[in-house]
Amino acid sequence: MDIRLGNGFDVHKFGPGDHITLCGVKLPHDRALVGHSDADVAMHAVTDAIYGALAEGDIGRHFPPSDEKWRGADSRIFLDHAVALAGSHGFEISNVDCTIMCETPKITPHALAMRTRLAEILGIALDRVSVKATTTEQLGFTGRGEGIAALATAALVKL
Repeated sequence: MDIRLGNGFDVHKFGPGDHITLCGVKLPHDRALVGHSDADVAMHAVTDAIYGALAEGDIGRHFPPSDEKWRGADSRIFLDHAVALAGSHGFEISNVDCTIMCETPKITPHALAMRTRLAEILGIALDRVSVKATTTEQLGFTGRGEGIAALATAALVKL
């Protein structure tokens, strides 16, 4: 049986705005995340985890930030691409686990909506998608409220 694991990690800083998007879910917030695309740090980590399991690099390899056509892009485009690439290599996504690191906003009230959205995009059952959060106990850039980080693991199984 061919089982592949991949990890993804991403960071985005806060800037002016009135909401953030995490796992495709828009959350009201007193600031926005800054990035070339929509800065969905969690979806980027999940996407990179899939690319990692496939040994296919990262989002920047497939969607270079130097290419203006990706400015403000919905991160679903990136995740859809990773899922399709996995399928083209004969893999299905078995499960995904994503940890979001931030002091604010609180993730738990939105975790089910985030899991639901990811499961829909990934084409897998809800019980195969985990989204959870942790603070960094007010340490580091996330602890100071300067941005958000996310870490994800994806397991792929050969069809």
